[in-house]
Amino acid sequence: MSGIIGKKVGMTSIFDAEGRNIPCTVIEAGPCVVTQVKTAETDGYASVQLGYDEAKEKNTTSPLKGHFAKANTTPKRKLVEFTTFESQLTLGDVVTVDLFQEGDFVDVVGTSKGKGFQGVVKRHGFGGVGGQTHGQHNRMRAPGSLGASSYPSRVFKGMRMAGRTGGDRVKVQNLQVLKVYAEQNLLVVSGSVPGAKGSYVILDK
Repeated sequence: MSGIIGKKVGMTSIFDAEGRNIPCTVIEAGPCVVTQVKTAETDGYASVQLGYDEAKEKNTTSPLKGHFAKANTTPKRKLVEFTTFESQLTLGDVVTVDLFQEGDFVDVVGTSKGKGFQGVVKRHGFGGVGGQTHGQHNRMRAPGSLGASSYPSRVFKGMRMAGRTGGDRVKVQNLQVLKVYAEQNLLVVSGSVPGAKGSYVILDK
């Protein structure tokens, strides 16, 4: 499957031919440079490594500077490998948003917004212990009972409790490409995409 690296611009909505208002996400996709082509003979597996977004040379390590020099390109901030590609690519080729057409379906991978330490109601959708009608005044968002007492005398691993929420790798599948603006390197896909504005996303065709 072919793919490209992009950046989430934000959300908007457009009207379709039938007059329905469709929520959608605008993604700045590419241009990406092929920084490495791996083969089964030399690397044990075949893949294409793409680089996206300009990085300052002073913030790039010497090994990476040499890596980018082989592809005859400037340092990049984001590198992603794609195991299969529809077209044959060589070192230094540029992958643009022209890879996609209106009507295509794509999978988008991003890092969800981090929400810090949250309780069970926000993190897992618990309903709380109960209302105030049964003599409770400070238990509305409490998790309630956690398990047995004398045996096993511990909390099982995986118990849904309070903790760090968000900041996870999330894939949203089968989002339709509604618009392609090749000159601006923009894609408009239906629905929402994980991550904050300006965060990196990976699109798989």
